[in-house]
Amino acid sequence: MPLIFVGGLIFGFGLGFSHMARPEVVLNFLQFEDFGLLFVMGGAAVVTGIAFALVPRLRDRAPLTGDTYGRRLKSFDRNVLIGGAIFGVGWGLSGICPGAAYASLGVGNVTILWALAGMFVGAYVQGYWRSQRAASETAAARAD
Repeated sequence: MPLIFVGGLIFGFGLGFSHMARPEVVLNFLQFEDFGLLFVMGGAAVVTGIAFALVPRLRDRAPLTGDTYGRRLKSFDRNVLIGGAIFGVGWGLSGICPGAAYASLGVGNVTILWALAGMFVGAYVQGYWRSQRAASETAAARAD
């Protein structure tokens, strides 16, 4: 667990240091006025790619779950497209994505609590909707 805490500490510090925890910076990126976010995300992707290549050679299990490392392939389907579009609308309206929202709270942006509350409610509604849909499909399959 200390490794996970340190990872979160580094993540939050990096978001705050790069000003990516400020919604106005994100909104400027989305309006094609400031491309700093693109460079921060690109740099993070390179570092993460290196870590994903090296860590499985150094550790046999993931620190949070204890699961063995392995590739998890997700199919590119309708849910990915629709979910990505919905995420993009929420990102544009709130000016913040989930990880940066917590860091934004850490740098004193208390109004970000509205966005965080919306994310929790939105995720709960989606989970409830999905479980109801699965239950109705199961019931329909039993009736056949």
